[in-house]
Amino acid sequence: MTSPAVRFTVDGLVGEITLDRPANRNSMTPELLDAFAAAVAAARAAHELRCVIITGTGACFSAGADFKSVLQRDGAGPPRAPHELSFAMYQPFLGVLDLEVPVIGALNGHAVGGGFGLALCCDLRIAARGARYGANFARLGLHPGMAISYLLPRLVGVARAAEMLFTGALIDGETAERIGLASSAHAADEVLPRARELARAIAANAPTAVRETKRSLYRGLGWDPRAAAYAEAFAQAESLATADAAEGIAALLEKREPRFTGR
Repeated sequence: MTSPAVRFTVDGLVGEITLDRPANRNSMTPELLDAFAAAVAAARAAHELRCVIITGTGACFSAGADFKSVLQRDGAGPPRAPHELSFAMYQPFLGVLDLEVPVIGALNGHAVGGGFGLALCCDLRIAARGARYGANFARLGLHPGMAISYLLPRLVGVARAAEMLFTGALIDGETAERIGLASSAHAADEVLPRARELARAIAANAPTAVRETKRSLYRGLGWDPRAAAYAEAFAQAESLATADAAEGIAALLEKREPRFTGR
């Protein structure tokens, strides 16, 4: 029997969700997505929790989509439109938004694409100095998904978000800390201990006050990432059908620079 793709554990008042497919860079395979949804459901059902940490094993927090697998999720039931298939890919990670307690992303390693989106869904992020973070969709001929074009400018400002999204460039952990994307950056082996320290500090406070404060914080921002992710899914599905997307993905798999034609 293989180990679960995602583990959920509890230590006192703090829950931990750990992506555990390091050999596949914790990519968004159907197995991992299903296991992640189950872990989030378990965390929601553990009413004693006061904070949740999300982390990964290996060199990656999550590398996002598995380009050797499926890029859109189908399931049982009637056929769905392309944008619905794109949105379904992100729904398990978007489940983090339903957690009422603070969520800390312990970004042990690289977080790219949909994995970067998962990091943005956390309330706080602890970065690894040597890791790389960002949304490289433009370099793949794709429109961003998982509300990244909505979340990123709200966290780092429009100009920095525009540069990251338009270039598809990745930033390191120290830069993530400097621009406010991460609360702090540490050596990779110090990321999870720091996240646990922060989680314990949160858990020591009055739980009702913290939950209500989180609710008020996002209400004041007019926060609706799930609706933004659904809107993005239309553009992402359209871009996925282009020749440029086919070229971008092929170039990634072949480890070469893409040659885009605008078609």
